Amino acid sequence: MFDVFSSPDVWLSLLTLTFMEVVLGIDNIVFISIVVARLPKAQQARGRTIGLMLALVFRIILLMFISHIVNANQPLFTWNLPWMDEPFNVSWRDIILFGGGLFLLAKSTTEIHNKLEGEEEHHSAAGGTATMGKILVQIVMVDIVFSFDSILTAVGLVDHVIVMIVAVIISMGIMLAFAKYVSDFVNDHPTVKMLALSFLIMIGVMLVVEALHAHIPKGYIYFAMFFSLLVEMLNMKLRKKTEPVQLRQSEIKTEDITVQGR
Repeated sequence: MFDVFSSPDVWLSLLTLTFMEVVLGIDNIVFISIVVARLPKAQQARGRTIGLMLALVFRIILLMFISHIVNANQPLFTWNLPWMDEPFNVSWRDIILFGGGLFLLAKSTTEIHNKLEGEEEHHSAAGGTATMGKILVQIVMVDIVFSFDSILTAVGLVDHVIVMIVAVIISMGIMLAFAKYVSDFVNDHPTVKMLALSFLIMIGVMLVVEALHAHIPKGYIYFAMFFSLLVEMLNMKLRKKTEPVQLRQSEIKTEDITVQGR
């Protein structure tokens, strides 16, 4: 089974796929970091670890049924919509991506609303407003969508299932190592957290659009995310150097008040 690793091409494919899995997994880390922040501080690290381990388990399970995953592109039923020239074929892939995209849109919009309106900031001294069970349910729902999309990407890059499994395990180990730093950075900087939520909205829109058979190159999405993050990093550096603006209080002389009183 491990004889495939004797080929240099397989090692190159493994490196490429591992990199792709890490890039695709950034979305997952950002989502987990945001929802886990609702837990009490003592449970946040445990919630992050469980969330990423669930993502690893889901991806390995999906790889075991990779033949069925590939067939998920086969149409379940067809809609003959009057404004379309051709029939619209709906597959399991379309349903999963559409549902996942709507969930991301709803969750991210709710988080932004709560941040702006302040409805979630009723923390106890230990911090957190949610239970581990509710958070894990949300993580599982997003893990399924991201894992499904990740496996479809892996199928296009590598032919051997064992290479896919090794790449997933390596990438998940990298994400576990850096998840705390990413989570702390996102949650400690409100503007970065708002930017991350905006990224999730953009990813949700992309999933819905792909479910409707309109393709958006992921390179454009990730370039936009990287550029926005770079601009925010420059803004953070600039804010550290800039002194806060202080309003001056105008001094009113008693003579002026006396004159105005007359």
